[in-house]
Amino acid sequence: MITYQHRRLAALADEGRWTELLGAYRRTRAAAVALHGPAVGVAEAAPFGHLIAYGAPPELAARLFDGDGGPDTAAGPADHDAGPLWEVLATRHSWRRLAPLLDPEPIRRLVTHTRVLLGEDLSAEAEPDPEGVPLVLAAWEAAGRQEGGLVPEYLGNGGALRVPPALPATREGLGPVRLPGAGELVPGQAATRLLATLAPWATVSCVRGTGPDAAARTAPAGRVIGGHLPFTAAYPALVRVGSEHPSTGAAHGRLALWRVLAAMTGTARPARAEIEALVARLRCFTWSEPADELRYLHLTLEDPATGLAWAVSGCAEI
Repeated sequence: MITYQHRRLAALADEGRWTELLGAYRRTRAAAVALHGPAVGVAEAAPFGHLIAYGAPPELAARLFDGDGGPDTAAGPADHDAGPLWEVLATRHSWRRLAPLLDPEPIRRLVTHTRVLLGEDLSAEAEPDPEGVPLVLAAWEAAGRQEGGLVPEYLGNGGALRVPPALPATREGLGPVRLPGAGELVPGQAATRLLATLAPWATVSCVRGTGPDAAARTAPAGRVIGGHLPFTAAYPALVRVGSEHPSTGAAHGRLALWRVLAAMTGTARPARAEIEALVARLRCFTWSEPADELRYLHLTLEDPATGLAWAVSGCAEI
């Protein structure tokens, strides 16, 4: 419900009175945390934080994440309205403008990867990623990005335009496929655990065999409407699945996916050359199911070099 307080603070944004709005944000957040706890503090203050992150000059907007206002006044990585406040800020200014202003390491890292997803090459401008994830899009990421925006388009007064995670997005290019018997399960794979973290509402399994062998673990028995597709076409859906909650952003999805790919190569940290080779040989298979509505994912990732295939399949509640 829009209250008088909301209208008054929105008017401050309309008038460009950003310092006053920042002060109101900090007081609101701290008071709500003291009375009701962190979750309520985030919810109460986030609409005003969105206004600041979207419209204020970067020098002031970056202060949302500074603790100089006192305990419980600063936004953290999970503070969100329509999306994380740091992601809203990252969509509004280049890394060159934001880099001197952001001190908290988690915020700085997430903003960096957001700018990379928006097309900036920061490999020579930003500090290396602690996990080794490159600060420039790989060719297969850039190709996938062209399939549709990975970072939501935020609106000034609140809200966002985002593409829901859906794979296959349409039945175009798919046809009847008879699935074989389900492949033999291979337990204990790190990539399986990481895929389950990426898509918590999906069923994830690893089998010894092909993509259709893995699909048979979760897809309807018999014939499905499915087909193979390049990894570049699957990439956007995987990033979106990993960043669909309002408290997470596209940077979370990208980082989580690089962890999955590293695990598939048998390494704990992303080694770019090995991941490039993996992506080049991956065979992806997708299919549709009758229950699919808005948020769903049906995908297998088959690595012919190891003989393993992973299936990720589910339909999230709307």
